[in-house]
Amino acid sequence: MIERLDDKKIRSKILSMIIPITAENILQMTAGVVSMAMVGRISALAVGAIGMSNILFRIIWSVFKGISTGASVFVAQSYGANNFKKLKSVSEQAFILSVVLSIILQQFLFWNAEFLVSIFNPTSGLLADGILYVKLISWSIPAAAIILLVAGILQGMGDAKTPMILIIILNIVNIVFSYLLIFGKLGIPQLGLKGAAIAYDISYIVAALFGFYVLFSKGGTFDKIGGGFKLKFDKDESFELLKFGIPTSFETCFWQLASIFITRAILTYGEIAYAAYQLGLQAEAISYMPATGFGIAASTFIGQAVGSKDNELGKKYLRHLVKLTIIITSFAGGALIFFPKVIMRILTDNTEVIAVGALYLLVMGIVQVPQNLSSLLNGALRGAGYAKVPMINAGVGLWIVRIPLVFLTTYKLGGEIHWIWIIMGIDLVFRFILSCITFKNKDIFNKDNSIIENGGEDEAFN
Repeated sequence: MIERLDDKKIRSKILSMIIPITAENILQMTAGVVSMAMVGRISALAVGAIGMSNILFRIIWSVFKGISTGASVFVAQSYGANNFKKLKSVSEQAFILSVVLSIILQQFLFWNAEFLVSIFNPTSGLLADGILYVKLISWSIPAAAIILLVAGILQGMGDAKTPMILIIILNIVNIVFSYLLIFGKLGIPQLGLKGAAIAYDISYIVAALFGFYVLFSKGGTFDKIGGGFKLKFDKDESFELLKFGIPTSFETCFWQLASIFITRAILTYGEIAYAAYQLGLQAEAISYMPATGFGIAASTFIGQAVGSKDNELGKKYLRHLVKLTIIITSFAGGALIFFPKVIMRILTDNTEVIAVGALYLLVMGIVQVPQNLSSLLNGALRGAGYAKVPMINAGVGLWIVRIPLVFLTTYKLGGEIHWIWIIMGIDLVFRFILSCITFKNKDIFNKDNSIIENGGEDEAFN
């Protein structure tokens, strides 16, 4: 499946991945803002309940993100090697693991909702709303696992457009049903927060069904590569997949757990600081959204090149990805550096929030290039079979640099809020340097890293 490509075709294939993934991220952010605006008209408690629930949901989501990332890399290497038997067997095991684990975790979340929500030390009203919302959205977990897996398999084969369509369907259904159920339209009772949760479940179920159709229908993805998809458990294949996917799950989980500590530290500076941080994150997303696409593209194309044993092609892909990352990030990061107050004014008219948020955007603008290049190199490492390296880099940056320094500045030295922004920037630069060092040491283009032949990362690490 890997053809000899010139520079123009390589750029075209990269953009065919980047553009849909970026559009997908922008759509998700926009839909999230619209949905939250509707929830905001219910009550402040409803907003808080969703915020707490989302943190819990994303921690569980990280498990399936690991499985889908592992499947995506295995699929990419299998696709590059024209080994469709391996591609389908990996996909089979990924589906079995995702479905079984999603049912177990759904039940865990449902029956332990009160304990988990109480971790945030909420008021009685917020606790009640949080329990209600967590229990209801827990039913979307199996569908969410399937959606992640479908997207991972298709992206591993170089198809980013279909996952984008899947997310479009998910968000449109969510917005429509949220409006109908929250406010009680077309004769439907006004359900408020409960309606928002039900709409959430419906949107994920509809999107998951679409994903099933894309993969398994007549003329669908698996039919085109020979069919024969059987859900037969293979413990060795499943262990191989988990061994590769667990580090990515931990990496994602690190971020979610770290966000709890960072949030608590920022809240010590007051609601203005926290509001500035939340709005700053939304503004910063303009820059790092394309970086997400570059990381996935690196995993896909490097994985395909490794699978086909065409290291020269892999080097070409990486060179073009680095150039495009620097160019796009320079424009987006430049906007954060030179127009931080203008950007913040678009999001709020509170002068104090604008002032604090502008400092955050300035720091983040300065470190956007190293941050996004780090994401790219981590994606390339995953594609080459090194899933542990990005996890280690993230763990070191977050738990040895960011969290300790934030705690020292906040609780011991009593520094101003801008020191937290600076520490975040230091962490991102540190991780970029670490990624460069580890990427160079692994020398992925001069080693046989194929995880579809040698059994996984452990051998590639030796």
